[in-house]
Amino acid sequence: MLNQLRLDHANMARMLHVLQLKQKALVQGERPNFQLMREVVDYILSYMDSFAGPLERICVERLCQIAPEHKELTEKMAAEYLQLRPRLQRLSDDIDTILMDNVLPMDKFASDLKDYLEAHRAYLRQERETLFPLMDKHFSQDDMEALRQSLPVGAEQSLERLQTSYPELYAELRGADVPPI
Repeated sequence: MLNQLRLDHANMARMLHVLQLKQKALVQGERPNFQLMREVVDYILSYMDSFAGPLERICVERLCQIAPEHKELTEKMAAEYLQLRPRLQRLSDDIDTILMDNVLPMDKFASDLKDYLEAHRAYLRQERETLFPLMDKHFSQDDMEALRQSLPVGAEQSLERLQTSYPELYAELRGADVPPI
């Protein structure tokens, strides 16, 4: 189960890397592929709602039960994760504005995107350096199995859904290295 979470973590790092490349293009005055950005943002929002958010909640609740000395840290992480979604939703709305050829200051959009990417990467780092080791230390095999059982139906097929629903994004991700977080 922890290996699956680490794989999902690496895939999210790839997604953020794709967005970072588009953000750098914006800063350089180029017009990135906003449709591809739309696909990335849609996928991350869907992933947060249907997979990562519920899983995060379950992990935090269980850690608070079995390792209450880490309650403040895990609850802080959960709150930080919840703050990512509205930021990403605002970016999604901005991308819609751009795709509808409405005026939006690109420097502000690029800055907001950069801020979101930094916040999400910081969260992923904290997950890798803090949450995963806590789970590894405190979760029993039964806890891991309960976590696996609590995954939303079809979570294992998320990569297949990505390939079908977002072919351009899938093609870009297939060739992407896992960037350091």
